[in-house]
Amino acid sequence: MKLAVIPARGGSKRIPRKNMRAFNGKPAIAYPIAAAIESGCFDRVIVSTDDDEIADVALRHGAHVPFRRPAALADDHTATLAVVQHAISSMASLQSEPVEWVCCIYATALFLEANDLRRGWDLLREQQADYAFSVTSYAFPIQRAIRITRAGRVAMFQPEHRETRSQDLEPAYHDAGQFYWGRASAFAQALPVFSDTAVPVVLPRYRVQDIDTEEDWLQAELMYRALTVAR
Repeated sequence: MKLAVIPARGGSKRIPRKNMRAFNGKPAIAYPIAAAIESGCFDRVIVSTDDDEIADVALRHGAHVPFRRPAALADDHTATLAVVQHAISSMASLQSEPVEWVCCIYATALFLEANDLRRGWDLLREQQADYAFSVTSYAFPIQRAIRITRAGRVAMFQPEHRETRSQDLEPAYHDAGQFYWGRASAFAQALPVFSDTAVPVVLPRYRVQDIDTEEDWLQAELMYRALTVAR
């Protein structure tokens, strides 16, 4: 079985109820659910939640909610890995077909597209990897990054690159925070995602935005409007 797991607890602190917050007329969680279903990659698209309202919205948008996440796995300190492991074990107890492949998709992956998930699935198999996850490039060379000292001055993290031309520096990427394909066994064993057993699914920067603060939310709205006009 290929399983999509969308973690969505009810107790978000920095943006209250952000998984349910309206984004362009729909709850935020509706967007990743739609992308997962449209991809055709999954036997089941489930939402792992402790919240009845989130469960109802997930069901209305086509996802399954076969269990409730326990409160012990729904606080501010719960790691995503623990939620995915719980989903795998819960599904194993509810059905006879084993879960072989899992894709963890974040509930506020507002710009996720079905084809991104398809590319991740293809790469995972072609490269015989443990994981395939979304990444995007940094807009500026990280080798030229600066920090602010205690004295309020600036210093380079890598002063040896002070005079290096930006085009001569190696490109750097970061986790795009949208989805993580993997073997169920890799999640169960807690194998590290950031390792040479993982392959990147590169996304354009204009479709990547973390949603942790009100400023992030505003930026996402502006990005969405710009993309809507461009299309």
